[in-house]
Amino acid sequence: MKPLSKYIDHTILKATATKTDIIKLCQEAKEHDFFSVCVNSCHVSLAKAELKNSAVKVCSVIGFPLGAMSTIAKVEETKQALKDGADEIDMVLNIGLLKSEDFDAVYKDIDAVKKVMPNNTLKVILETCYLNDLDISKASTLAIQAKAEFIKTSTGFGTGGATIEAITLMKNAINNGSTKIKASGGIRDTDTALQYINLGVDRIGTSNGIAIVTGQASGDKSY
Repeated sequence: MKPLSKYIDHTILKATATKTDIIKLCQEAKEHDFFSVCVNSCHVSLAKAELKNSAVKVCSVIGFPLGAMSTIAKVEETKQALKDGADEIDMVLNIGLLKSEDFDAVYKDIDAVKKVMPNNTLKVILETCYLNDLDISKASTLAIQAKAEFIKTSTGFGTGGATIEAITLMKNAINNGSTKIKASGGIRDTDTALQYINLGVDRIGTSNGIAIVTGQASGDKSY
């Protein structure tokens, strides 16, 4: 097992996050040697500058938090985030199209984003709190077919976060041996993080990364 800190995408995605908050996030990520910071796309250039000469990567969310914007909007947001210095992209799947069983459109939405970032890591957020078991399995399969490197549970803005049941369904959908899983939403302490890692999760998205790696109280941050 790699160091616990290297599972953490240290995250702040709330609408009220200020530039000062982003700078603090980056300082904490360097101090605790987290894998990345995860920010909204408008903050990518600031985060990249703050993390210059460090090993911490920059992750940007795309189509966040609903996933319901046009594919071209997601593609253009992705292009700009990459131009601004993003190393990884977490995009929200189009949940309404999935629920409509328009699986071709869901696939094309993910594929269009992946095609403009062939050399960068793409994580597809399923928002599992809104999905039944069949939905989770199908969404996972579509993301894998579109060559996403990760499938991810949650935005942290839905009605619920990661669950053991959702992670198990996502694991069962992976048949290529290379797609990874990111658990996010409601992971606030060391024991919970380790529970998911022991299930085979490769990344943890959380605003409680410091609490997870230090074993201290989280302060109950939302993500």
